[in-house]
Amino acid sequence: MTAFDPTDYLPDDLLERIRDRAVVHDRENTFPQDDLDELRAAGYLAVLVPTERGGAGLGLEQAALLQQRLATASPATALAINMHLVWTGVAKVFSDRGVTGMEFVQDGAAAGEVFAFGISEGGNDLVLFGSDTDAVPQPDGGYSFTGTKIFTSLAPVWTRLGLHGLDTTSEDAPKLVFAFIERTDAVVTSDDWDTLGMRGTQSRTTRLNGAMASAEHVVRRIDPGPNPDPIVFGIFSVFEILLASVYTGIARRALELAVATAQTRRSKKSGTSYSQDPDIRWRIAEMALAYDALPPQISVLSRDVDDLADHGPRWFPLLSGVKHRAVVMAKQVVDEAMLVAGGGSYFTSNELSRLYRDVLAGMFHPSDPESAHSTSASAWLGPLES
Repeated sequence: MTAFDPTDYLPDDLLERIRDRAVVHDRENTFPQDDLDELRAAGYLAVLVPTERGGAGLGLEQAALLQQRLATASPATALAINMHLVWTGVAKVFSDRGVTGMEFVQDGAAAGEVFAFGISEGGNDLVLFGSDTDAVPQPDGGYSFTGTKIFTSLAPVWTRLGLHGLDTTSEDAPKLVFAFIERTDAVVTSDDWDTLGMRGTQSRTTRLNGAMASAEHVVRRIDPGPNPDPIVFGIFSVFEILLASVYTGIARRALELAVATAQTRRSKKSGTSYSQDPDIRWRIAEMALAYDALPPQISVLSRDVDDLADHGPRWFPLLSGVKHRAVVMAKQVVDEAMLVAGGGSYFTSNELSRLYRDVLAGMFHPSDPESAHSTSASAWLGPLES
């Protein structure tokens, strides 16, 4: 078997163009349309789509490696593309397990459509297990959705939005409904993305005013709350692994920049490069030791998803744990890289300054630190006594 080479999908010259544009989109608070156009032309939107449906046929393990590499050039571009890849990854989880209903996602991605992720809602810490969005059943089997979604990455460009809402009126209600809508007048995208970092994602607020999902695009109706349904496992597994990949990519880039700086900066005191300073060497070693733990963890967990491994209830602490560790590690590595680079890294024109701001977003993605710790505690200690 030929070894997987990420440069086949993300060659160095493409990565450099994306890196050059990242500073502009961060400064101007704009969406990286050129990045999307080049990635779409390269087939990147369909890397998780089976070859028989027009995609590259890669597994989650390979996609995770690609996202780590893309994040070294532009974390915001990688995070935005993540949300599209989540849905193609969920479609792969379905097809790998013989579950039908998401083939249209694979076909759409192969045709160049852009899928966005409309799950997050302000104040809804149930996340996948509940929704404040009203899902109203229609006579033809479709649903209309009314509510507000936040952090909708790819907001200016998506062609289909995967979302969930709560059906409270059907005979078997309540049911959580997962479906896909198209962009119509019933969807209002606010121009409200003006953030500290990850500015290029353009993760704006989306207001739904009776937005329609046709019957064939309603992919799941499940009971609210923790649920073993494939839609919950699919979203949670792909989302957490690809998030961990993006932030691990940020750490990789920060480490590279710190090494380059240590090799070029010279000390007035000693006359040697900073790479010969014992304190700097220790700091970079600390960064490397922290970073080196994450890529193998991501690789093993994503391979287990691809190979249909059965971790039972252990899946959730494993997945939330790898995302949490990746974010904590990445923040630590970027902090250390800033210190290695010195005061020049404090200027906004410095790439480390952007990484420093971008990495902070990791704490706000599910699973947040509180949820990750609660999940892990329950796995080891059992649930809280009532």
